[in-house]
Amino acid sequence: MNNLHGPTPVIDVHAHLLLPSLHDEVGRRAPELLAEATDLERRRNGSESLKASGAMIGARIAQLTDLGARIEAMDEQTVDRQWVSVSPNHFYPWAPEGLAAWVAGETNRLVAEHVGQAPGRLTGLGVIPLQHPERIVEFLDDAVLGRGLAGVEISSFAGEIELSSPRLEPFWARAAELACIVFLHPFGCSLDERLDRYYLANTVGQPTENAVALSHLIFSGVLDRHPDLKIVVAHGGGYLPFAIGRSDHAWRVRPEAHGCANAPSTYLRRLWFDTVVHDPAALRHLVEIAGDSRVLLGSDFPFDMGLDDPVADVRSAGLSERITAQILGQSADALLHAGVRA
Repeated sequence: MNNLHGPTPVIDVHAHLLLPSLHDEVGRRAPELLAEATDLERRRNGSESLKASGAMIGARIAQLTDLGARIEAMDEQTVDRQWVSVSPNHFYPWAPEGLAAWVAGETNRLVAEHVGQAPGRLTGLGVIPLQHPERIVEFLDDAVLGRGLAGVEISSFAGEIELSSPRLEPFWARAAELACIVFLHPFGCSLDERLDRYYLANTVGQPTENAVALSHLIFSGVLDRHPDLKIVVAHGGGYLPFAIGRSDHAWRVRPEAHGCANAPSTYLRRLWFDTVVHDPAALRHLVEIAGDSRVLLGSDFPFDMGLDDPVADVRSAGLSERITAQILGQSADALLHAGVRA
């Protein structure tokens, strides 16, 4: 791979792909269910936000779907490689088993096809049917072994399935065994209509979902049972890294919060976090609490809630050149290749 920005590659671990053909086929196969899900999104987000989001996506559709437009934008940002995951609206957490299995397989195929056109610039992440735990390992294997993807993207929950669910234990075990990436990216927030104005569904909802999902992973002991997991968390982990002291206190004084072996704050150094925090001080704090090597460049490409110049955002935090180099690509490169199974 040719590096555009120094001796080591600049790697963006949070970049999205939109699959209009897949969405159209989901609508053809399950029109009533998709209509119900669309109505839920309208209630969660409010009509004003949906209208604004529609216009934003329309203006950026080329970067979301066209390889040439993606590569051009990467060059402008001096990004050498993107980890490409689908827009989370493609999770379809309401889909029944048959449809969910088809979606996972087709998504994995289409992601592999997209990144395969530029293997020196793009790394792909697939999906799994999170709401159907009995099918997850099958499609994790499909993504990683069948399609050659680096891992999978998952949501913060799916229906009744929380990330602490015992039904997910085979998934966590297999993900650790494969040494693959698990990219945690929420879609939707269970607070629903309370966030239906002022774009709160995103600005408050996404970091809330990150914090809830990570708390399920930590307090349930998932990270104790599977210490080799390579979990990368979008949006800097949401609120949790910035209020982790409260979790530590609960762990010390509440018996029902003692499901993990160590204080919750220690587990933040077993995870990786992207840089989509929108604040230099927040980025410095994230590095301090998670560790130098646990923060990775991310942009949320190409959405408007992302970072248009992610490299400049990292440099604006005033971190040392050593830590900056780690964030811009060294740590992501090391994580991707650590413990890879032949």
